[in-house]
Amino acid sequence: MRPNIVFIMADDHAAHAVSAYGSRINHTPNIDRLAEEGMRLDNVFCTNSLCAPSRASIMTGTYNHVNGVQTLSTEYDARQPALPEMLRQSGYQTALVGKWHLGHGGIHDPRGFDHWTVLPDQGRYHNPVFLDMDGSQRTIPGYCTDIITDLSVDWLSSVDRDRPFFLMVHHKAPHRNWEPDAKHLDLFPDDLPVPETFFEEHEGRAARAAQMTVKHHLRMDDLKRILPPGLTEDEQALWKYQTYIKDYLRCVQSVDDNVGRLLDHLDDAGLSRDTIVVYTSDQGFFLGDHGWYDKRFMYEESLRMPFLIRYPREIAAGSANGDLIVNVDFAQTFLDFAGVAEHPRMQGRSFRTQLRGEAAEDWRTSVYYRYWEHDDGIHHVWAHYGVRTDRYKLMYYYADGLGLPGTSDRVFEPEWELFDLAEDPWELRNVHADPAYAEVRAALEAELARVQAEVGDKPVSSP
Repeated sequence: MRPNIVFIMADDHAAHAVSAYGSRINHTPNIDRLAEEGMRLDNVFCTNSLCAPSRASIMTGTYNHVNGVQTLSTEYDARQPALPEMLRQSGYQTALVGKWHLGHGGIHDPRGFDHWTVLPDQGRYHNPVFLDMDGSQRTIPGYCTDIITDLSVDWLSSVDRDRPFFLMVHHKAPHRNWEPDAKHLDLFPDDLPVPETFFEEHEGRAARAAQMTVKHHLRMDDLKRILPPGLTEDEQALWKYQTYIKDYLRCVQSVDDNVGRLLDHLDDAGLSRDTIVVYTSDQGFFLGDHGWYDKRFMYEESLRMPFLIRYPREIAAGSANGDLIVNVDFAQTFLDFAGVAEHPRMQGRSFRTQLRGEAAEDWRTSVYYRYWEHDDGIHHVWAHYGVRTDRYKLMYYYADGLGLPGTSDRVFEPEWELFDLAEDPWELRNVHADPAYAEVRAALEAELARVQAEVGDKPVSSP
């Protein structure tokens, strides 16, 4: 029997805002059900911590230099080989509901789906507009997270039970600018813990160029409240953090409620045993860590993705896995379960073996990352690439937009960073120039060159 697949993806939901991953600021009981009844994957990473590029990698099983979506301004060509069409051609019923964010019109519209209804661009939290595959659009009253779930349940209720289905449920939440629904507005009345790195200074590091601190760069329309008078600069920063993080988590709580609704529907319909259910996010997010909101960097909070999966027929309840997995692996894994051969263009690898609780032979020992959207007009994070192993992380800020859409023409002097994640889990001490790490540095530089060549990407020379 080929399993049904329900793929639930939030936008910007950090793993450390999921209680199954030990969050100290919120509780997500419905998302946690997937960990309790299935597996929690502890080392899943994106290959580019930006919404559209990550989504393109998930759809195609390829890195961004292959699928062409390096920045937010490089739209997705939906004619390229991708997971939904391959499943559809093999007999799956396919649907997409929610955030697409890969471009609209012509070759950019979703393909490979029997049914789709999506938000234009980022979409609205309240009374959202949806674009339908027949070219029409409609405004649906209500809250976006609830509506996406309503539409998903409606489609699930219409499927042919004699054929497998693949449903992508793509939530807008908890993307900026964090507008909760009415029933969660009073959640978190007390102050929440502040990250240890909230007041981190970034001088002397490439991170100094970024303009995404809670303290200085959150806008009042993000906060949706008036700054109280008489506060010192640090007190203002803490007020902004509490305001931001509570609205973010209120949006997460609605996602969690609706994951519960979807799981309950599968239970009530008798579909749970035969259905793979995944919960993930398109990348991580800074929740005041390093003083920031947003993502983009290769630092852990941005790089790491939550990934919880349940499939009673094959995945043991309450299990966990720590292998290094990346978002280009998702497509091959689902194709493996569906009994469909992967496309030769795909660059990932199925991790079905790990989901069974078995050791995978010759599994990767490092992951490759590249952020292309250099010095954009808002966040100003420099372009960089790097490699992460189980203990170390090497990052090279080549700081050049290379003429790509959405990047600046300003070029900066390249910089390197090396972190020992065992000794420095918060990534505060750059040891690239430390003689004690000379051998580690040389090994990581060789590994970076190796994995970059393996995926077919090209290094950038210093100007």
